[in-house]
Amino acid sequence: MSKTAPPRSKRKWGFGPGLLVAAAFVGPGTIATASASGAGYGYALLWALLFSVVATMALQEMSVRQAIVTGKGLATTLREALAGRWLGRGAIVLVIAAIGLGNAAYESGNIAGAALALESISAINTSTWALFIGGASAALLFLPAYRQLERVLIALVLLMSAVFVASALLLSPDWSSLIQGFRPQLPEASLTMVIALIGTTVVPYNLFLQANAAREHWADEPDRVQALSSARIDTALSVSLGGLVTLAIVSAAAMTFFAQGLAFAPEKITTQLEPVLGPAGRYVFAAGLCAAGLTSAITAPLAAAYAVCGALGLPDTLRGTAFRLIALSVVLTGTVFAATGARPLSLIVFAQAANGLLLPIIAIVLLWLMNRRELLGDAANSWRSNLLGVLVVGVTVGLGANKLLGLLS
Repeated sequence: MSKTAPPRSKRKWGFGPGLLVAAAFVGPGTIATASASGAGYGYALLWALLFSVVATMALQEMSVRQAIVTGKGLATTLREALAGRWLGRGAIVLVIAAIGLGNAAYESGNIAGAALALESISAINTSTWALFIGGASAALLFLPAYRQLERVLIALVLLMSAVFVASALLLSPDWSSLIQGFRPQLPEASLTMVIALIGTTVVPYNLFLQANAAREHWADEPDRVQALSSARIDTALSVSLGGLVTLAIVSAAAMTFFAQGLAFAPEKITTQLEPVLGPAGRYVFAAGLCAAGLTSAITAPLAAAYAVCGALGLPDTLRGTAFRLIALSVVLTGTVFAATGARPLSLIVFAQAANGLLLPIIAIVLLWLMNRRELLGDAANSWRSNLLGVLVVGVTVGLGANKLLGLLS
């Protein structure tokens, strides 16, 4: 009598749900920030980008590890772990405010960024393109399975990555200056830009996004050790790719604006490849910006739905009714603001303040969770992970305090 073959483990190498993190943090806002950094300071702030990539890897790996071990999203784990504690209700309210309402505000920028990219190479106005991008984002969120959505996002992120990295290489960067940029330094009046570079990469909603995505991706993996190993590789590759794309954008702006002594303005963002690609440069950059806007326009509502559903104890899966309603409300809000040209400034300022407060709190609570052996067993943090986590927490607390003080001043 033949024995049933054991389930086959998933391949260890390759991109997976971690690429959603790259899709989320390399959006129009990151492109604008990276371009402004390169145009204003050349390569001098690359060390801040390097730190943000390492910090993102550390926090994302912890979030994914707990999801694979517990089989639950981060918001669900937080709600259950903090039940009955004074911090519990406050954390739930903060998650809903920062991730739910915050992503609805940021969604307008994601959709508007993609729409502006398409407007720059066509005769169609931004409002029409915004409606198209919003509709496409909503349609993709209704794909019947998570894996189909993951494949679409992977394709878009790889397209975006190829555009920006290849373009930066064609500009022939000054490698010596680029390498020196990884040495910590603070040019005059650059602190705000340093905070912006780190803040646009180390974002709290990605912790909720990747944890849930990893839980779904490895749900049927029979070997937990194999799943954890694959997830670590996926996280390292994906976050590194996102960092490489940001580095390429900084480099392109440094070569086009900083090295030439040219003034930079947001409306010139699509022209930075024209020195090497000629008129075609506008189309190439627009393709990358559009892909970045579309991927962020999909991942922002996903993250919001995962976080809010988990915090409220609702089913946090793609097919859940509440999940879809929350995700679609985020897309609809962003589409309306983008199509009408409105800037929800008060909502954006509120979202920035809430996220500035949420990041250090989530980082501290996450570090606490990762040391609970009754929850994670032998997958709990090692002393090395704790050391790196404490360093990241210290910096995020400083950044959060600085951001809040800046918004309140």
